[in-house]
Amino acid sequence: MSKVVNEVISANADYVANFGDKGNLPMPPGRQFAILTCMDARLDPAKYAGLAEGDAHVIRNAGGRASDDAIRSLVISYKLLGTKEWFVIHHTDCGMETFNNEIMGDLLSSSLKTASVDASGWHDCNAGGGTTDGKYIEWLTISDQAKSVLADVQRIRNNSMVPGDIPIYGYIYDCKSGSLVEVPEATEAGKPV
Repeated sequence: MSKVVNEVISANADYVANFGDKGNLPMPPGRQFAILTCMDARLDPAKYAGLAEGDAHVIRNAGGRASDDAIRSLVISYKLLGTKEWFVIHHTDCGMETFNNEIMGDLLSSSLKTASVDASGWHDCNAGGGTTDGKYIEWLTISDQAKSVLADVQRIRNNSMVPGDIPIYGYIYDCKSGSLVEVPEATEAGKPV
């Protein structure tokens, strides 16, 4: 076993020892809201939004983008599990700002191994065995955080499966301060209709 596997299993044993009555939590989130945010390891939605187990749905992906799958999850969160408000929360210093579709497609066509980045940009190890499939995906990269939050709120709001009466709020998490900074245009676009 790897060191990481051992650490995870050990941490889980500690968690189980103090699990208490969490096994009795209901499936619907108790505070009836959902957050769509980035998978970045520096973000801890439980801490920045004051969540405990059972409070809210947290949907995470690269960039916290309103992909088809994220919207699918939000619709399930509302339709089957009763959430009444949604937050789209992107963040400063996001890795999705460091590349575009072309760069990702080129990196994947060189090899499937991990790439590296430095001041001059992204570099591949050129180990071979790449794929051209990455050239046909919209990677939902970010060039402007506020604009991407607005675009994602609009994409969610304009989806035919999303009810008009659910408010959608737009925020950017500041990685340097821990603050949530509202994107007023996004929250305006997410107002119930």
